[in-house]
Amino acid sequence: MDYRGLNAISVTSTYPLPLIKDLLAEAVKGKVFSKLDLRDAYFQVHIRKGDEYKTAFNTPLGQFEYRVMLFGPPGAPGVFMNLINEVLHKHLFRGALVYLHDALLYSPDEQSHIKLVREVLQILYKHKLFAKLSKYEFHKEEIDFLGYRIFPRGLEMDPAKVWDVLG
Repeated sequence: MDYRGLNAISVTSTYPLPLIKDLLAEAVKGKVFSKLDLRDAYFQVHIRKGDEYKTAFNTPLGQFEYRVMLFGPPGAPGVFMNLINEVLHKHLFRGALVYLHDALLYSPDEQSHIKLVREVLQILYKHKLFAKLSKYEFHKEEIDFLGYRIFPRGLEMDPAKVWDVLG
């Protein structure tokens, strides 16, 4: 579908994305890590009532309209980051880091990590934000996040990403 016309008239969200260097500087403070992929949650952002017609597309079966946010519009990432930051505000940079659909939970020890994971999952569930179970990683001593491997002693490039480049 070609949404160049919609993009031309859309009001672009200027909500800033976090700087990856800031997320990584915070993440290395952890000793225990968990990772969630909130990709499915992206579709929990509903298009404003009355604006659905702007997303209309035709198929042999008729005309349809999206009711949830698309990936294509230029303001979509900012809208999603705003939602996630509002939902997880209490935990951001205090055990939770989010970059678009990737969430990293970090704690100094196992006990506080169990509590943090439980709280974050309850908050996400309350707001009907779901993630893929197949992409969860819980209670790890090292974890790959945003192209880096994070562990208690620091961080390094994700070896799989380096191998992809050197191939």
